Amino acid sequence: MARDPYEVLGVPRSAGADEVRKAFRKLAKKHHPDANPGDKAAEERFKQVSAAFDLLGDAEKRRKFDAGEIDAEGREVFRGFAGPGQGGPFGGGGPGGFDASDFGDILGEMFGRRTGRAGGRSGAGPGAGPGSGPGFAPRGPDVRARLEIDLEEAILGAKKRISFQDGRTLDVTIPVGAVEGQTLRLRGHGEPGRGGKGDALIELVIRPHPVFRRDGEQLVMDLPVSIPDAVLGGRIQAPTPDGPVSLTIPRGASSGQSLRLKGKGLADGRGGRGDLIARVQLMLPDAPDPQLEAFAARWREERPYVPRRR
Repeated sequence: MARDPYEVLGVPRSAGADEVRKAFRKLAKKHHPDANPGDKAAEERFKQVSAAFDLLGDAEKRRKFDAGEIDAEGREVFRGFAGPGQGGPFGGGGPGGFDASDFGDILGEMFGRRTGRAGGRSGAGPGAGPGSGPGFAPRGPDVRARLEIDLEEAILGAKKRISFQDGRTLDVTIPVGAVEGQTLRLRGHGEPGRGGKGDALIELVIRPHPVFRRDGEQLVMDLPVSIPDAVLGGRIQAPTPDGPVSLTIPRGASSGQSLRLKGKGLADGRGGRGDLIARVQLMLPDAPDPQLEAFAARWREERPYVPRRR
C-alpha cells in the first residue's frame, strides 16, 4: 500500500501548492538516481516522492484524495454497496453505484496482486475455486521511461510523443509548470496481465537551456547590453520563454543590475507565472573600436573613476 503522500513529501494537509512544489523539488534533487548511482533505497524513495507529487501536484487529484474519493495510488475508493432503490447490491449503474464488472475490478485491485505474488489462485479459469476469475488476477507490470523536454515546454506545457523498446509510441501531455524529476502516470499503458494492463510511468528530464536557468524559484538570464544603451538608456529586444519582448534599459545601467520581466518566469503553482530576472551584462564590440578607445583614454585622464562595490 502506498504511503500517505503528505507524509512522503513532509508537508501538512494545509500546505499550499507552492509549499508542495518546493518540498517535491528538494526531495527529488536529494534522492534522484543520477545523484545516487547504484543506491536502490534512494531510487525507491525517489519513486515514492514522484508518485506523491503526481497526486498532490494536481489540484483535482488532490481534491479527490482529501475527500477520500481516491487512495494514495490514485485509484477510486470502494465505498460499499448501494442502498435500496439503486438496482440491487451492485447499484445497477445508478448514482454512486457499481455494476458487476466494477466490483470485480475493485476486488482485483484489493486482492489480485497479493494472490498472484503469493502463488495463490489468480483466475486461471472456471473451476479454479474461490478467488478465481478475472477480477482477482494481478495487473501487468508498469513500464518506465524518461522523457527529455525543453524548459519552454515545462513552463508552458506541450504535447510530446515517446517511443518504447517494444516499438509502441505514446502521446504524452506535459502539464503546465512541470518540474525536473516529475513522473507522469498514464494508466493502462503498461504491460498486459490477467487483471488488465499496468501503467506507464514517464519521468520528465528538463534539458539545460542556453539562455535561461533556474535560480531557486526564479527564472534568470544574462542580458547583453551595449555601452551606449547602458549609458544613455534605451529599448532592446530581450528573449523570454514566450518569445522576444521589448525591454527598457534604464539610463546608467551597470553590469549585474537586475531587471524584472513580469509574468515571463516559471509557473507559480497557482495557475499563474512568476517573473523572469534579466541580469545586465555590459558588452564591448568584438573588434576594437578606435573611437571608443580614444574616448575612454580621455575620460580616464580627465575624469578618473573608481567603481564602488555593490
